[in-house]
Amino acid sequence: MGVLLDIDGTVLDAGRAIDGAAEAIAALRARGRPVLFATNTSRKSRADVGASLRAAGIDAADEDVLSAGYAAAVYCRRAGVTRVRLLLTESARADWTGFDTESRAPEAVVVGDLGDEFAFRPLNEAFRCLHEGARLIATQKNRYWKAADGWTLDAGAFVAALEYAARTEATVVGKPSPGFFRMAAALLDVEPAALTIVGDDVESDVAGGRAAGLRTVLVRTGKFDAERVAQVPPDQQPDLTIDSIKDLPAALDG
Repeated sequence: MGVLLDIDGTVLDAGRAIDGAAEAIAALRARGRPVLFATNTSRKSRADVGASLRAAGIDAADEDVLSAGYAAAVYCRRAGVTRVRLLLTESARADWTGFDTESRAPEAVVVGDLGDEFAFRPLNEAFRCLHEGARLIATQKNRYWKAADGWTLDAGAFVAALEYAARTEATVVGKPSPGFFRMAAALLDVEPAALTIVGDDVESDVAGGRAAGLRTVLVRTGKFDAERVAQVPPDQQPDLTIDSIKDLPAALDG
């Protein structure tokens, strides 16, 4: 059975490895469980996400990472989209080689987390492209995430603004999109039913994973919120809840 590990809040906390994460991942692999790191992070390229994991002491190759930004590029290639307007950081743009990113008539506007680079001008330019008929593609639509200095707005707030202004609905590629989880299963060469998603977000990780047919494990770290979990319908509850990733190998064995 393969294991799909969310990164922020599950493996890392504000860029630092959660206690026992490296050892737990090594134990999973020793038990013959292939591991893929899945993240809605859209500020970094796939390679830079891999580098940040290694910097935190986590054994991860670039190919072990499926990021929302990388998944969006794969999605566009498969859809035949070649002309794109990217609201992405310089790092995230590294996953978009081979695309025409300078066209004045893009087929799609792709939105990720620009952080401090979000400003009126790029958002308005994106709106104009949408108004002229471009599709809106969101790498992800998270509301917020936990940065080193505290809770921080994520790309979802800005995607919602563009949806409202352009009277359109974004195609969301990252979690909780079922296509993201199917892509992860394909990368690990397993069926979705043979894949377990482990994360701290009951909506993106658990509800999304269950909708795609995965087994789900919720950790009580990161953005875990017991009150929010209690409000989730029974069919979106995790199959298993554990204190942290360090408990994962034993929990899966059980």
